[in-house]
Amino acid sequence: MNTTETIPKGRGSLLRRNDSESLQLDISQENGLNFYILNGDNLLKFEETEVAEITTVIDPGTHYMIVNTGKLDLTIEFSHDPSSHQILYDPYKFEKLDKINVDPEQLKKVFEIPEGYVDTLPKWYSFKFTYEKYNIIFIRPELGISWQRHEKRNEFWEVLGGNPIIIIDNEVHFFVKEREKLENPMGTLHAIINPNKEKDKWVIIKESWSGEFDESDIERVFNPNHYF
Repeated sequence: MNTTETIPKGRGSLLRRNDSESLQLDISQENGLNFYILNGDNLLKFEETEVAEITTVIDPGTHYMIVNTGKLDLTIEFSHDPSSHQILYDPYKFEKLDKINVDPEQLKKVFEIPEGYVDTLPKWYSFKFTYEKYNIIFIRPELGISWQRHEKRNEFWEVLGGNPIIIIDNEVHFFVKEREKLENPMGTLHAIINPNKEKDKWVIIKESWSGEFDESDIERVFNPNHYF
């Protein structure tokens, strides 16, 4: 039996892993389509003013997620009920909880933080230590940063811990290993998701850059829970 899900504007679905059967998605939106679909290792963007419905297939064992970047609701019709599929990430799991900024002293009790940082950026879902030439970013378990772009800088990431899911442009990198390095060219969509469930299993990223670093140089394409 088919199952239908409605995604309001500016919101996304769960990040799921399909079961052993192919899953067909019929995706529709009035007055044209405007959304992203994460399908396995690919992130595809649809901006179709003349098309109001498409069909896509999720292969067995494949991860998938839909983000509605349009101004109207997006309707997803599943060929079978996805409720039993494994959930890797729920972008709204903590939406209704109090948002208390991360305490750096708590991080220091668990992790070795290099001395010499010149600034910090506390948020309720992440914490950034800023040094002269790089940042170290901690992301809470089961949370992620917004999907975003920068117009004035390239970024270079090195994973120091946590095996994150990382999106760069149209590629999705699952469970990235420690010491692996990735580059975000200027203007490229990018995001980090921490899929870990254990409370002390933070994702840790060392971030450097070229170009002009400015905290206000950010376009948030998908901002679950209004992360700032």
